[in-house]
Amino acid sequence: MKVFLAQMKPILGNTEKNLKKIVDIVEKEIEKGTEVVVFPELSLTGYLLEEMVYDVALDKVPDILLELSKKISIIVGAVELSEDLYHYNTAFYLEDGEIKHKHRKVYLPTYGLFDEGRYFKEGENIRAFDTKFGRIGMLVCEDIFHQSSSYILGQDGAQTIFVIANSPTRLSSKGLEISNLWESICKTTAISNGCFVIMVNRVGVEDGVNFWGGSFAINPSGDTIEKMEYFKEDGKNVLVEKKEIIKVRFASGSCKNEKIDLVLNELSRIKKSR
Repeated sequence: MKVFLAQMKPILGNTEKNLKKIVDIVEKEIEKGTEVVVFPELSLTGYLLEEMVYDVALDKVPDILLELSKKISIIVGAVELSEDLYHYNTAFYLEDGEIKHKHRKVYLPTYGLFDEGRYFKEGENIRAFDTKFGRIGMLVCEDIFHQSSSYILGQDGAQTIFVIANSPTRLSSKGLEISNLWESICKTTAISNGCFVIMVNRVGVEDGVNFWGGSFAINPSGDTIEKMEYFKEDGKNVLVEKKEIIKVRFASGSCKNEKIDLVLNELSRIKKSR
């Protein structure tokens, strides 16, 4: 699977210009022979939308993206107005002219500068799905910080987990510590599930909030095989090879000897005790 990580800077609330930028990138990648292109969380709309959520919500994926997906698979983030007439922060996987799968962000951060719980409804499912490139899982930003999210995808057979994000810059005495935190979490996810993990973050500034970029790809051994620039638009291609997954899963007992019944029983016990 030849994947392009499209680290872009969306324009807040301007779906028309964002769509044009996305289409331009997709068309270039089609010419290069790329097979999957991945955009950040809410790449069609920008992040700090607040009341604009209502105005930029999509009740259908743009036709141009569905048409292009006949030539290349596309992961894109948008505000979804769903059939229940609520708004979701959604990652769409488009392939062969249709929506192959969509993941509605489950864990909506509502702390610090985040206020997603006020404007979005929580997703209710975390599931892997089949594509022409194997079994895939998708998570949106905060989802990856909950161990259960990647665990579910791993046990559901995901060979690659895509994480699309809008992670703001947070500096400490150690520098850009948030980058190291993200990479550590995703390396653990890759190793414990014997899968590739590809994270695509955005860049740019919205209402004084800066986004750091630094998108990366990690192989099933936990090695960072590609890492992108901080604070500016960037794009890199990575090759996801099934043989790397097979090698790690053959050598690692943690992937094939998981005791799901034990986990279910213990979680049931813990739930009853609370």
